[in-house]
Amino acid sequence: MKTPIQLRLNGEDVATFADGGANLLDVLRYSVGDLTVKGGCWQGTCGTCTVLVDGAPRLACVTLAESCSGNSVETVAGLRRGADLHPLQTAFMEHFAAQCGYCTPGMLMAAKALLDRNPNPTREDVVDAICGNICRCTGYEPIIAAILDAARKDARRSA
Repeated sequence: MKTPIQLRLNGEDVATFADGGANLLDVLRYSVGDLTVKGGCWQGTCGTCTVLVDGAPRLACVTLAESCSGNSVETVAGLRRGADLHPLQTAFMEHFAAQCGYCTPGMLMAAKALLDRNPNPTREDVVDAICGNICRCTGYEPIIAAILDAARKDARRSA
């Protein structure tokens, strides 16, 4: 049985149908076509599929799509505004925080959730925010540096 799903995806209203019990990852990728959401473990342990649901980080692979109906969902596709990259995306490039890039969407969304609620995080805050996201390439230091740099640059723009 198909269930109607209505989302505000990256600022746009989206309506689709999902099989009962379908996860948000599959609905976003295969029903809606947002391929920026990546699947890694499909068990909720790697963080690759992190999206924001009403501003809070959620693992799309273990989140029932129907539980998000009526909610706002943000993916990496929603970070950029026109030709302008989000400060986090720019910082990730400047700090070489993406090597293979597989964890990057989840890292960016976890970082965005952190900076939205805490625009001046400490290193420990950043580590805590991304602790559910596994990266096998960078050793985390470039990622942490990028997030802290994005926060500093955003604070300078706001001042």
